[in-house]
Amino acid sequence: MSTIIGIDLGTSTTEAAVIQAGEPIMVTNDRQQVVIPSVVGIDKNGKFVTGEDAKAQFLLEPQNTAIEIKRSMGTDEKICLGNKAYTPEELSAVLLKYVKKYVSEYLGEEIDRAVISVPAYFDDLQRQATVEAGRLAGFKVERIINEPTAAALGYGLGHMDEESHILVYDLGGGTFDVTLLEMFGGVLEVKASSGDNMLGGKDFDERIIDWMLRQFKGKYGINLRKDVYAMVKLKEKAEWCKKELSTQPSCHIVIPFIAEKNGEPLAFDETLTVGQFEEMISDLIARTHHPIDVVLADSGVMASEIDQVLLVGGSTRIPIVQSDIEDYLGITPSLAVNPDYAVAEGAAVQAGILSGSIRSEDSLVMTDVNPYTLGVRICDGFTDDCMSVVIPRNVTIPVVRKEIYTTAGDGQVSARIEVYQGESQVATSNHFLGEFMIHGIPPRKAREEQVEVQFSYDLNGMLEVSAVIVSTGAKASIEINMLKEQEEEQRIDVSGWKEAPGADRFRAVIRKAERILKKQGTDDLAFYYEDLEECVYLLKKALIENDMDAAGEMEEELLDLLEE
Repeated sequence: MSTIIGIDLGTSTTEAAVIQAGEPIMVTNDRQQVVIPSVVGIDKNGKFVTGEDAKAQFLLEPQNTAIEIKRSMGTDEKICLGNKAYTPEELSAVLLKYVKKYVSEYLGEEIDRAVISVPAYFDDLQRQATVEAGRLAGFKVERIINEPTAAALGYGLGHMDEESHILVYDLGGGTFDVTLLEMFGGVLEVKASSGDNMLGGKDFDERIIDWMLRQFKGKYGINLRKDVYAMVKLKEKAEWCKKELSTQPSCHIVIPFIAEKNGEPLAFDETLTVGQFEEMISDLIARTHHPIDVVLADSGVMASEIDQVLLVGGSTRIPIVQSDIEDYLGITPSLAVNPDYAVAEGAAVQAGILSGSIRSEDSLVMTDVNPYTLGVRICDGFTDDCMSVVIPRNVTIPVVRKEIYTTAGDGQVSARIEVYQGESQVATSNHFLGEFMIHGIPPRKAREEQVEVQFSYDLNGMLEVSAVIVSTGAKASIEINMLKEQEEEQRIDVSGWKEAPGADRFRAVIRKAERILKKQGTDDLAFYYEDLEECVYLLKKALIENDMDAAGEMEEELLDLLEE
């Protein structure tokens, strides 16, 4: 099989690794760099620049450079570079395309398959966006792997005989994850995950920037926040200062020329101590405690039962982070993995297992959990926007769960099954994943007919939701690809359906449906048009392909819709 690589697509930096001789190896670019800044820009010629070049450009042309793109993944936010707006997926794809190029050059072969890591607490929209970025970059994304799970997988490869509970504390540049795993007999089982997608090293930088702004305004009476170029300089110095304070008791920050007053140039010249820094980020550090509590509660494992705490992510190098986790759990964190490389190496291990470059007898069996609750929208007698849970969060996958619901109104002959992901009791406050209709419910009084809804969630991240009318056995279903892009069926030209064998049998029902479709926008039947249009297409397609069984099934569904 062709080589599959592992990629840690981070908020601040991106790394890639590959399995060679059964071990994960970090891949370098043409400058011999392993850690690539997750920065994308547009140069004066309108071409994309990435990595170190883009990071250097950010100082001079912040309006043409994008940083911290990962924090916008899965949102409708557009990022403007020059005169053009891009989606986060498009800009992440530029970065991944660069990774694809330098890894292919490093290995001497064209690489087009990857395992890409995401924060464990990424929701489905963010995961789908990550896969879409990979697809746009030319990768077939073989698997999305949770970052803490990847780190534990990389660790577990060298500790196959251990039996232990491992807490992975992953504090990166923009996200925080905590995952509890149990390792036994070559099995790595995820027990629970939680996190905060808006907490990371960048937030620590912001606190230093705020301090610098206050110091400068107090001394000179000038607010630098509206000065784009000054803010870029402050951001660069804040990141540098944060790293300095991990090894030094204080940091002297000097920016020779940052503003002017009455025609005179002004410099920033201040010293920040470790004590001041720790005080200004203490509330951010405290925010890591709640996800830890959630994981312990969901897993049923007490802090005293944890054998090892693995620190992952560059922000765990900050001494107060290490001392806080030790104080909170009473466990000295382990330095058994490289915080910067652990996730990429673990993603490469997963890639090696998939490709066969790691022998099955040398690999771990890994289980994972769904990090968010999955359910459907129902009417509970008080509201029609209630989230009914089918699969709770932190349930080991693969899993199949069923729930039975009753009709809500007299004479109800169909039901719309809306699928959501999230923790709110209000369904529409959660993430909408998909919907489908089930028809043919016998028209009886409210609550006299039952519909059984089944969620089936497999290891590849595929969620299948099906519904069955209990009294008749009629079925309907939808597949929601939770991790990979949904491969849309290639639509064919069905204009020649009238010449197909057997077309005369279905001509009347198709014409009736098409007459109704012509009324779109002139009546109140919009609720049905999409389903009706799809049924007509599928019936014509079945005729073109001479599949009379499928044509008969679509005719029945079309007649049900027309009757409604």
